[in-house]
Amino acid sequence: MSTPGTSGAESPDARPPGAQIDWGVAAGIGRRIARPGPLTTRYTLEAARSELASAAVAAEAPVREVTGLADGLPVPTASVLDRGQWIDAAARSMSSMLGGGQPGSPGGLNIAGRLGGVQAGGLLALLSGAILGQYDPFSPDPRTGDDGVLMLVTPNIIAVERSLKVVPSDFRLWVCLHEVTHRVQFSANPWLRGYMLDNIALISADNGESGGEMVARISAALKSEKPREKGVLGAMQLLQTPEQYDAFTRLMMLGTLLEGHADHVMDAVGPGHVPTVERIRAAFDQRRKRPQNPLQKLLRSLIGMDAKLAQYIRGKAFTDEVVATVGMERFNAIWTGPDTMPLPEEIDEPRRWIDRVL
Repeated sequence: MSTPGTSGAESPDARPPGAQIDWGVAAGIGRRIARPGPLTTRYTLEAARSELASAAVAAEAPVREVTGLADGLPVPTASVLDRGQWIDAAARSMSSMLGGGQPGSPGGLNIAGRLGGVQAGGLLALLSGAILGQYDPFSPDPRTGDDGVLMLVTPNIIAVERSLKVVPSDFRLWVCLHEVTHRVQFSANPWLRGYMLDNIALISADNGESGGEMVARISAALKSEKPREKGVLGAMQLLQTPEQYDAFTRLMMLGTLLEGHADHVMDAVGPGHVPTVERIRAAFDQRRKRPQNPLQKLLRSLIGMDAKLAQYIRGKAFTDEVVATVGMERFNAIWTGPDTMPLPEEIDEPRRWIDRVL
């Protein structure tokens, strides 16, 4: 997959070593402390792995038909993983994006990098029990070497389908419909990968600001009457420079579009291909909304799960309204380039995007 470079923004690898994370340490720690998956027989596990691999291929044609994207492109296979394998893959991807010690590489970074690896390993272990599937545009497919790989985490899918008491084969295809939509989004629009890397580089680059300058900037912002976001987004707005926060906002808008579009496609495809889709959607939405204890709420906030849920909801509402108004073919103008991405004020008022772009 050819992508634009990241010229114009300092590469993440240009940061001082102390700012990097030893992802080899992170992967090792993550694998050691990750919780085991649900109890299952080897036969059941292998049957689930085989069915997920087939479902990831079967989902491609209806997703392409509904989206109008990726027509004629090859249909890649998915990587069906356990939790430890997902941790290794995630660590490699994060190293590729942010720099740092590669998993499995000799040597290592300084003590700060290794300590960062320990912290990152704890986060990877936590996430390894929550991720059902993921399209990673930054890691090469182990079979073809092309950029981008679709990963499905078998034990987590089994755990959720048991918890929801849904038909396993239907649930597995339903999950694949969402993740395959992400694969189609990036396959049909190679510029998305470079766009993400450009903005990640801006966020992670050393901006040369001293501690005193940062404190002065934050103090001035707190005294200013200029409106700020609430919660975690408000904190990010204070801690980052204006240029970094703009890049962060662009990534948030892209994530909102990608997740909402995938949810829209899942619901459009589901009724014709997943017999129990209404039962699955109702059970899954109920699971998303179930109450958590205070510790769970804190963890969800820290790792951005609540922000992720908001992305699904806002992005799907945006996609639903635009497609209902102008149709999917004209909606696809959104994939033209960075200038046609929705702006923050347009996500909740899709008519403004229609007026600006179409």
